Amino acid sequence: MIYSRKHNKIVDYLGTKQHLAVDLDISAVPGGGIRIRSGQQRFYERFLQFRFPRLLTGEADVTEWYDDAQEKYRISVQVNNPLLGTIFRYAGSFQAYFIDTGKQPIPLDVKPLREERRE
Repeated sequence: MIYSRKHNKIVDYLGTKQHLAVDLDISAVPGGGIRIRSGQQRFYERFLQFRFPRLLTGEADVTEWYDDAQEKYRISVQVNNPLLGTIFRYAGSFQAYFIDTGKQPIPLDVKPLREERRE
């Protein structure tokens, strides 16, 4: 995930080889949460680059917040396609922990198989 000056947005690179770049619109929601909505999606594989037509994508709407009473993060996800409507929906919770990468290296199984500069 990077801030793209070219797109003036946060861009998330998805997949183990980071083939898919997705523009993200991020905003605060009442109660201290964060809302993330996906935008334009682009495919990258070496010299092949193209934008996915909107009709062939899923548009994600994600809300995350911390639930003090449950001591967990909460998440709500809905993915819609312009033609098919809702294609995925999820609501749940998770707990997070942080790894001090100054004391131990980033585990290889959480890093992408390929990293490359695209801007």
